[in-house]
Amino acid sequence: MNQISILLPDLRGGGAERVCLNLANDFASRGVPVQMVLMRADGELLPRLDQRVEVVDLGVVRVRNALWPLLQHLRQSSPAALLANMWPLTFLAALARWWSRVPCRLLVVEHTTWSTSPLMQRWLTRLAFKASMRWMRPRVDAVMTVSQGAATDLERFVGLPAGSILACYNPVTGVPASHAASIHLAPSAAAWAQGPQRRVLAVGALKAAKNFPLLLDAVARLRQHIDARLLILGEGDLRPALEAQVRALDLHDAVYLPGFAMETVLFYSHADLFVLSSDYEGFGNVIVEALEHGVPVVSTDCPSGPREILEDGRHGRLVPVGDAQALADAMLEALQSPHDAAALKRRAQDFSVDRIADQYLDLLLPGWRGQSTA
Repeated sequence: MNQISILLPDLRGGGAERVCLNLANDFASRGVPVQMVLMRADGELLPRLDQRVEVVDLGVVRVRNALWPLLQHLRQSSPAALLANMWPLTFLAALARWWSRVPCRLLVVEHTTWSTSPLMQRWLTRLAFKASMRWMRPRVDAVMTVSQGAATDLERFVGLPAGSILACYNPVTGVPASHAASIHLAPSAAAWAQGPQRRVLAVGALKAAKNFPLLLDAVARLRQHIDARLLILGEGDLRPALEAQVRALDLHDAVYLPGFAMETVLFYSHADLFVLSSDYEGFGNVIVEALEHGVPVVSTDCPSGPREILEDGRHGRLVPVGDAQALADAMLEALQSPHDAAALKRRAQDFSVDRIADQYLDLLLPGWRGQSTA
């Protein structure tokens, strides 16, 4: 079986990194040779790579310094396919393959809704992004995004023909529920899981795109009607501001910020409700993780993934972006209404690693289904 190289900056605990980890491990389990090519071989997820996945460390910090090491990698390894993630690294991969003349298939994947990204507020960055995308599209085998909404957004934002960007949902997998007994909540999270109150969970980096200030405002309103506690699982630069807002809203006994957690299964198993309050997403892996555990979901109807995952509200409640009262009302309704956990779990199976990995392999290694992976 031909080799696949997966290109990323590193393996920190982000959504794109988890997607690539899941794909690499699935490919390796099928007997497909896989290399994880990293600008820096570090990150919380690195120990979770299958031992059969070869790690290639380009040894650079800045994207612009990765071109020559990537060229050398392509010439020395000659992979059958390269899966590159996240602009500007995707553009660099296209440039490296074009320059190296190595005849590998190249699939580039964008994991966000670019028109809403703060990076695009800078006119020079926006100009560079659009120009590089226009140059890159005819020179790679496929440009992909992680939802149809993100694909349409990218086409319109860059000025590409409709249908020129492919969409493939993220493969999502968590720790099996059977492993929950071996995981223990930190003291800062244990109080959230104990007692008769309703438990609300949110997961994501403490950054502006996730709009956790909106969620805190909504929880303050929710608590006027029901005893509920919120746990936000993640870390980031906005921690001081969020902690200050917790104090200002007098939520110090109702909101918990325990930080980043490698394993999330126990949190989902305790949750009565999962909430996503983002202003924008490329997909929304955490929504699928909640569905995997049969946890009801309330989400902002942000571009681009939540509406697609929840099938226009069939599998969870959608509210307008930035509306704290609508979010609080939907949370209250979800907590007071019955839900079909089995149906939510069935929906999550539409995003199983096996299913999504098949789609990636069809693009990366056409004809792989007729090859032996033993």
